Amino acid sequence: MTFTDETRERAREIIARYPADRSRSALLPLLHLVQAEEGYVSPAGVAFCAEVLGLNKAQVGAVATFYTMYKRKPTGDFLVSVCTNTMCNVLGGQEVYDTLSEHLGVGHDETTADGTITLEHAECLAACDYGPVMTVNYDFFDGVDASTAVGVVDELRAGGRPMPTRGARLCTLKEMAVQLAGFADERDGAVADGGPGEPTLRGLRLAQQHGVSVPGFDPNTPIRSKAEADKAAAEAKAKAEAAKPAPVEATTAPVKGGDGASAPTGAAGVAEPAKPEAATGSTAPDVKAPDDKSPQVRTAETRQPDASTAVPDAPGTKVPTDGTGTAPAAGDARSAEAAGVAANAPAGDGKPAGDEAGAQERNLTEAKAGTDADGAGPADASETGAQK
Repeated sequence: MTFTDETRERAREIIARYPADRSRSALLPLLHLVQAEEGYVSPAGVAFCAEVLGLNKAQVGAVATFYTMYKRKPTGDFLVSVCTNTMCNVLGGQEVYDTLSEHLGVGHDETTADGTITLEHAECLAACDYGPVMTVNYDFFDGVDASTAVGVVDELRAGGRPMPTRGARLCTLKEMAVQLAGFADERDGAVADGGPGEPTLRGLRLAQQHGVSVPGFDPNTPIRSKAEADKAAAEAKAKAEAAKPAPVEATTAPVKGGDGASAPTGAAGVAEPAKPEAATGSTAPDVKAPDDKSPQVRTAETRQPDASTAVPDAPGTKVPTDGTGTAPAAGDARSAEAAGVAANAPAGDGKPAGDEAGAQERNLTEAKAGTDADGAGPADASETGAQK
């Protein structure tokens, strides 16, 4: 398939949203974009995404097959998803699905003959307090039963657009994919109507009833633009800088003590304030951990410190004993750690996937010997190893 110029222009716009060296992050919205044109992510759509991002098709396909919102075969104009997970199932979700399946003559992930509706099970639609729920192109229909669900799909097949319980006006799957790609819904009145659900409003009403709110929150405060927010932040920073007290200039005049005698002074002639002792509640010495120790060794020494260096009341440590009340000899923790490291070989050898082990070992052997199989010198061996 050849994608339209509009799709290619939108693809460039999507990629431009990301840093130049992070363009592959645009893959998810690009997959929605190709789905908006074809109604599903076809092999041509995978190839298109790979082309514009400089990836291979396997990398794109791995992502497209991971997420259920990317359809791998032609899908109807309206994707009807019925939740049959625990809460909705208890409330009748499975009955709703079974009734729709029989009424439409299709099963899970199947599309009606007229191409209007694709039916699917949904593991969870994250709306347990509205169950049983179903969605049409991800817009919610709450508290449905078998009868109301059949009424919704019949209206869709007749060309109507039933109003979701919550959210904006219903749109087709392709129109929804455009929005998921990051573009506004340009239909006239697309975001009109709709409203929140009662369980959602319940929390807000309880907060209002009991006076629970963020300190200083004004619900009528308009949302500022980024430029306005940056300006306000700069003004606040300047105000804070201006409020700082001016630094005190050093003086050479001696500072008199309480008895009139000169108090000890520092290099600038100013009395040095007494340094308060840290009140940590522990006599453990404040010793910086050596930088050359691995995190594993540091952890082992914390859990089982050597008897010669451990501080009994150091937070998080306890000097172990051998059962007779005798602490282990110094160095036991390090010895145990070294023995554990020696007994556990690394999980992998760090070879790139697909390398042939025999050839790699042969090259390493030749490099160490300073010669190759033909008796070449060290310089020739290096060149041969690089070629291999």
